[in-house]
Amino acid sequence: MKHVFYKGEDQSRPTLLLLHGTGGNEHDLVGLGKEIDGAANILSVRGNISENGMPRFFKRLAEGVFDMEDLMFRTEELKNFVDEAAENYEFDRNNVVAIGYSNGANIAANLLFEYKNVLKGAILHHPMVPRRGVELPTLTGAPVFIGAGKNDQMCPAAESEELRDLLQNAGAEVELYWHSYGHQLTQDEVQAAKAWYQNNF
Repeated sequence: MKHVFYKGEDQSRPTLLLLHGTGGNEHDLVGLGKEIDGAANILSVRGNISENGMPRFFKRLAEGVFDMEDLMFRTEELKNFVDEAAENYEFDRNNVVAIGYSNGANIAANLLFEYKNVLKGAILHHPMVPRRGVELPTLTGAPVFIGAGKNDQMCPAAESEELRDLLQNAGAEVELYWHSYGHQLTQDEVQAAKAWYQNNF
């Protein structure tokens, strides 16, 4: 997978796995990652799917309608990539925190839905519920931050609340942060995520 890796100053910090939104690339969230934790390793990945020339992490059938088969395949592909990157770049595979926005947050959420201990925690900016009717692995104590907009047309409030409930029921410690805007990532949301991250890591 196309990616960039920046070695952090402090190898005891988590490695930040950055996952962009639709139409983004591996450079988009590097500034965000450095804002959250300036001393951490950064592994920022570009999605392998192209939708009308826009990179994504998995296919969709329509807006808000995921191609489930592709979602499963791409989630496994991403997990395997992170496993290999940990060996290549010599970071602690058990100390990875995902930061995803929109489409990137959806695949990060599905990593949590699919694999036990795949992430130490996650910051999910404007995610949806990736899959329904599945049993989640035990996520006891895993810290998850969900950023949501009260006027987000792409991601209704009920979606954010349902994702929180599913993760909490699996044992995760979830903080759901609301702002009154839409799907965009606001500075207030970034600062709330940073404060949450500093409390948890």
